[in-house]
Amino acid sequence: MKQQRTHYCFRQEAGSSIYKLYIYDDVSAYGTFNWNTWEYDESKTSADFFRKELDIIPEDATIELHINSYGGEVKEGIAIYNQLKQKKCKEIIAYVDGFAYSIASVILQAADRRIMGLGTSLLIHNMWMRVEGNANELRKAADDLDVLMESSRQLYMERVNITEEELIEMLDNETYLTPEQAVEKGFADEVDSTRTSAEDITQQLQQQLQQMRREIILQKSFREEMKDFLTIVGQKKEEDTDNEDNGDNDNEDNDSSGDTGNTGNDEEKKQKVNKQNDLVALLGQAATKYLKER
Repeated sequence: MKQQRTHYCFRQEAGSSIYKLYIYDDVSAYGTFNWNTWEYDESKTSADFFRKELDIIPEDATIELHINSYGGEVKEGIAIYNQLKQKKCKEIIAYVDGFAYSIASVILQAADRRIMGLGTSLLIHNMWMRVEGNANELRKAADDLDVLMESSRQLYMERVNITEEELIEMLDNETYLTPEQAVEKGFADEVDSTRTSAEDITQQLQQQLQQMRREIILQKSFREEMKDFLTIVGQKKEEDTDNEDNGDNDNEDNDSSGDTGNTGNDEEKKQKVNKQNDLVALLGQAATKYLKER
């Protein structure tokens, strides 16, 4: 039995709100002709099939659209483009995994973010069609193509940063674009962010060094504050010791004079001072330990 080729894939990542769509073949309204039924199978790259899949995606989801296509039917591609533009969702991110040629490059423009993978390419060109008939019919077909091309150019002009005259010239010349060229001219927003260049690495190292400097400065500042704190603690303990000695002398004098009315109050004051001293001592020990560890 012949294995069926995958043209289109719809998948939700488990446990996430990301829905992935894959267009990995020509965009077409009809699928493969089935010789058993003498009918065309359902196309998995048609606008109608795309509509059904988009209806499943909730409004709070992110859509990842992966493209690898030579293009296909303009009618179907334009409809898919507009379906994506009309879709209510959190964000649409399009990834070019291989080729985004012809109408596939138009579909790409519907995404909020357009990312070109490494080694990928984009192709834009004028529409063409097969036609037969007399001279008048051939001239009309050419005029019709001009109208279709004018309409199609507006989809590019919504996103690109070149003039329409430059776009027309590129279409006439059937232009291929590298990822960097696509970004430069506005057909894409970025090249695959997973790429790490030497410049990126240097920038990351510089940022890390700056962060380390800030941390060192903060540690030095904290150590100075702790030293000041310990100095104040030492001075406080000396003052308290002197006060206790003076208090004892006063109590002895009071005892000798027979005045014992303030004995209870003095005892409470001593207990309060002792608790304060204990607290200060604990803070001092903690600060000393921190400074040693640093």
